[in-house]
Amino acid sequence: MMKHIVLLLLSLSVLFASEEFEGIKKDYFKSYDYEQVGKYKEAIKTLSPLYKKYPKGYTLNLRLGWLFYLEKNYNDAIKYYKKASLINTYALDPKLGLIRVYLATYSYEEAQNVSTELLKIDYYNYYANLYMCKALIAQKKYEIAIEVINKMLTIYPTDVLFLEQLLISYKATKNSLYQNVYESILILDPNNVLVRSAL
Repeated sequence: MMKHIVLLLLSLSVLFASEEFEGIKKDYFKSYDYEQVGKYKEAIKTLSPLYKKYPKGYTLNLRLGWLFYLEKNYNDAIKYYKKASLINTYALDPKLGLIRVYLATYSYEEAQNVSTELLKIDYYNYYANLYMCKALIAQKKYEIAIEVINKMLTIYPTDVLFLEQLLISYKATKNSLYQNVYESILILDPNNVLVRSAL
C-alpha cells in the first residue's frame, strides 16, 4: 500500500512539474511575441505573475532587465540587472546589460567601471571591450580607447565596429592614419553610415 502511495505521489509531482514548465514556457513565449512587435509593457506584464512566484529566478531578472531597457525605463532595468548579477555572480550577461544602460543614460564613468570589472574576468570579451571604447571616447579618453581598440583589432582585424571606434578616435586626435582607417571601412562596408556621413 505504502509503495503505491509513493508511486502516486511521484507521478503527481512529475505531472505538476511538467504542467508548471509548460506554463513558464508559455509566459516566456508570449513575452517574446510582444517584444518582437515593440510592446514592451505587455511583455513585462506577461512575466509579472511569474516573477511573483520566482523573484530569485536568474533568467527572469535578466529578461526583465532587458525589457525595461528596451522600454527606456532605465532605473528598473538597472534594478533587475543588478539583482540577476547578485543571483549569479559569475554571469557576464547582467554586467553587459548594466553597461548598455549606463551608456544609454550617459553615465560613462559607471559604464567604464563595470567594463573594467568584467574585463578582469574575460579580457577579450567582445562587447565589454566595445562598450569600454564607447565609454572612453564619450569621456574624451581617446588614447586609452585607442589602446583597447588596437588590442581587439589584433584578434579581429576586419571588425567594422572597432574600426569605427578607431576612426572616431583618430579624427578627434587628428591622427594621420585617419584616412587609412576610413578607406578600410569603406572597402569592408561600402554602405557604412559613419563613413557615408563623413563624406
